[in-house]
Amino acid sequence: MTDDRALWRTVWTVLVGALAVVFDTTIVAVALNSFAVDLHAPVATIQWVSTGYLLALGVTIPIAGWAQRRLGAKRLWLLALSIFLLGSVLCSLAWNAPSLIGFRVVQGIGGGIMLPLMSTIVMQAAGGRGIGRVMSVVSLPTVLGPILGPVVGGVILQHLHWSWLFWVNVPFCVAGLVLAWIVLPADKPTDKARLDVVGLALLAPGLVGLLWGLSNASKPGAFGRVDVLAPLIVGVVLLVAFTLKGRELVNVRLLRHWPLASSSLLLFLSGIAVYGAMLLLPLYFQQLREATALEAGLLLIPQGVGTFVSRSVAGRLSDTMGARWLTVGGFVILTAGTLPFAFADAHTSEIWLMAALLVRGIGLGTVTLPLMALAFRGLDRADVPDASIISRIATQVGGAFGAAVLTVLLESVGFADAFWWSVGFAAVGGVLSLLLPGSQNLETSEGSKNTEIPAMPSTRQSSTTTPAGSPNQ
Repeated sequence: MTDDRALWRTVWTVLVGALAVVFDTTIVAVALNSFAVDLHAPVATIQWVSTGYLLALGVTIPIAGWAQRRLGAKRLWLLALSIFLLGSVLCSLAWNAPSLIGFRVVQGIGGGIMLPLMSTIVMQAAGGRGIGRVMSVVSLPTVLGPILGPVVGGVILQHLHWSWLFWVNVPFCVAGLVLAWIVLPADKPTDKARLDVVGLALLAPGLVGLLWGLSNASKPGAFGRVDVLAPLIVGVVLLVAFTLKGRELVNVRLLRHWPLASSSLLLFLSGIAVYGAMLLLPLYFQQLREATALEAGLLLIPQGVGTFVSRSVAGRLSDTMGARWLTVGGFVILTAGTLPFAFADAHTSEIWLMAALLVRGIGLGTVTLPLMALAFRGLDRADVPDASIISRIATQVGGAFGAAVLTVLLESVGFADAFWWSVGFAAVGGVLSLLLPGSQNLETSEGSKNTEIPAMPSTRQSSTTTPAGSPNQ
């Protein structure tokens, strides 16, 4: 049986280090104008501060599973967090736009490994039990990052220099490194296999092509642009080729496991619902209601409160009633919370809109938690890293797709119709949630040997078998 105290020490240790990575993306998103002014660069160039980071994530996420098998989870976590810390310090010292973009790529390399590795470490430590409850804590920064990030970024930009957007990462990274060194068990590498270079040459550029093409779709011309269509087509072709060939880098055969396949599809849609609408909401307050960036961020706080309130309840219910009806209900609530914005104009009551955001936040928390937990149900310990990568890619691409599509819609048809599309995405998610597995076989399945993920050894056990200063640490 999993040692609960060791499990929760692992959860909070990983969470501290991951906070900087998850919040960094949305904090920086509100500062692009400040970067352009202070570094004397056009917006088209400064946009690569976000795009470069996104593409670096796309390159490194696929190698997280292989790197863990080669180095061990603890070593890899310390290495990735150190890379992210180095990138943060360098970003704060950037002297022009190219240097800032380059240092953001360094951040993205560390973050791209940490995001799937975070789920892997925690799921393996949980031993397949209480997954929903554990994910309700682990997913906290992931869920709240897009909501609270703009508030934190707005406060910093209003009172401090933009370099503090990166300096705030340093305490979290340092604390995360110290805790990880002390708490995480010193696991040994499990696989000496060489890196699947062919698979990486297909998967990494394929993801980069998709993410790059989708990021360019926000420019004039949208999906008719060459720099949108060409990367998208190349990306799709490479990903299809990887699916047909790739088995070593990421085990795509795991998609035959229905809980993972169905949750990945719904995580793609939830990525659209979260990141796509989160692009629309601050722009609605800023452009239509003439709010400042900080005011827009503050107006979005009720959504964060709703997410915070619902996530722990959703996590517990996920362990008892399963993902299907919980996710259906979450998408219904999300649809109801988004619908008022389809009717809103410049004079709609802010109280009414903030109430809608509270409801929307409850829906977000209710949707994401069971889906994240479902992805790991019934998997062997060895399959968890690949499942983490697959679910992370689904969320990442869904977010990029949602932001691209809703940006195009905003430019062509305006806020009201763009919000209607957002409502439609949420409604489709609710319908597709009916395909999710039910509540049966949540914790154990008679005759199934793959139900429980063997737990990682506790820190106490590791310390008795691995001397201090061992290379496995």
